[in-house]
Parts: sequence; C-alpha cells; structure tokens
Amino acid sequence: MSDVVNPGASVDAVKLGQIKQLTLITYILYAVSAFVGVTAIVAIIINYVKRDDTVGTIYESHFTWQIRTFWWSLVWFVVGMATIWMLGLGALVLIADGIWVIYRIVKGFLNFNEDKPMVIQ
Repeated sequence: MSDVVNPGASVDAVKLGQIKQLTLITYILYAVSAFVGVTAIVAIIINYVKRDDTVGTIYESHFTWQIRTFWWSLVWFVVGMATIWMLGLGALVLIADGIWVIYRIVKGFLNFNEDKPMVIQ
C-alpha cells in the first residue's frame, strides 16, 4: 500500500488522525519559533516531506497555508533586516511581519481546531 494519498481517494481514519496530529505539531513548531527560531525550519521540512500525504484532506490547505506563511515571513524578515538602518523602516517591517505571522498561526490554528480547511487565494 502506498503512503501517497491520491486526490479524491478515501483516507482511512487512522491515516487522517496522523495527518491531523502532524498538522497540529507543525502549528506548534511555528508558534514556538517566535522564541526558538530553529523550530520553523523543522516545521517547514515536515511540511514538505509530508505534504503529499495531505492531498485530498482538509489538512492539505493547512500545509499550503503554513508553507506560504513561512516563505513570505522569511522574505519580509530579510527586507526588514536589510532596511533596518533606514530610519527605523526595517524595524517597522519586522514588527509588521511578526504581527502578520501571529495572525496566520492563530487563524490557521482556529480553523484547524474547528476542522475547517484554510481558504487559500
């Protein structure tokens, strides 16, 4: 039996439970990364390694949400650090980035907690 879940294929309850638990773990790792940055690296690796397992489940959208949050946050972090010397502009970018990441983690976790997929645009 393959570990890859095909779109539209039925996922058994045990497999779905494992995916759900893994999704929660990645949200926790992203939240902890505010204090211990390396946990975001662990979370993004998990997202990419296990992404195929989420296809066809509500957790697929959560993994996409987490991956996009990571990469966009990294982009804005780099921009903020590169412009920190410009009259505090970089500091404002870093603060905005931090608030945005907190929003994304909270919104994602709330949808996760209610068994709702993320709306990805």
